[in-house]
Amino acid sequence: MEQITTFGASAYTIGNINLFDGISDPVVATLLEPCAIVRLQKDQIISPLYNNEACVYAVLRGALGNTLIDETQGIRTEKILPGESVGELSVLDDIAHSSTLQALQETELLVIESATLWRLIDEADGVARNLLRQLSFRLRAANAQLRRREKVGEFYRQLSMVDGLTNLHNRAWLNDKLSVLVDEAHANKRPLALIMIDLDHFKRFNDEYGHLLGDTALRTAAGVLSAALRPSDFAVRYGGEELIVILPDSNVAAGTMVAQRLCERMRLAVVFADMHMPLPHITASFGVAVLAPQQDADGLLAAADAALYRAKEAGRNQVAL
Repeated sequence: MEQITTFGASAYTIGNINLFDGISDPVVATLLEPCAIVRLQKDQIISPLYNNEACVYAVLRGALGNTLIDETQGIRTEKILPGESVGELSVLDDIAHSSTLQALQETELLVIESATLWRLIDEADGVARNLLRQLSFRLRAANAQLRRREKVGEFYRQLSMVDGLTNLHNRAWLNDKLSVLVDEAHANKRPLALIMIDLDHFKRFNDEYGHLLGDTALRTAAGVLSAALRPSDFAVRYGGEELIVILPDSNVAAGTMVAQRLCERMRLAVVFADMHMPLPHITASFGVAVLAPQQDADGLLAAADAALYRAKEAGRNQVAL
């Protein structure tokens, strides 16, 4: 970085710098007269400090890339164009922030050192107002970017909680949510029912019709659940051919009734219609459990699993408690 002239000796005016937009006070030009104008070659990196102090760099010609690292937004690069400036916050709080300034092309900068900026704020009408406006704009832009990142992060988090084959909640969602539902039920003294479901003889189904049709069977079973539940209920693919239904505010009678309805609808569900082959149907076994006092999420799952085992032992294609 080489100094090529001063602001007072150059052809530039304060009208070239956004920080002084709308300001006609002659004291601004007077205070800027001795400020250095430096030239950078393309890809040249400069320190955020000038003469070991924080300063403002105003781009007069060319462009700067300002690469920042922060805990909330990671690595991001801002492009600083003619008229724009960087470093104001470093001067105000007297801390050199972690950023890398690099010339994107041959660039000329006005260097406004810390003492000069403070004199401009104190003595020139409008500088403080413009500075506040610029910093407010950057803060709003940073907050908007952070909100976008949070929304994207939440989108991907939600996506990671959905089973890609059935579009039901997945086991990660269950691990995250079931304990919350159990705690809420205990706290509010409300019932909570859980139904564990296993598609009967699913390996045989896959062997006979193939895995692609097995996937279709799983999607069909998921559709049966989704179509029969209330908006407040939850359907989960627990793993393989195992599914779970969670019924808030449902006692043993309500849970059993829902399981029996699902069992009957599963029997009637057509997996695949093809005139050249018999229509395959699916059946499932259902184990119903209701949250007991002091029981945790693992205990509720174990109770439903035990009930499912009883349904299988009794011949499958039925509901057991």
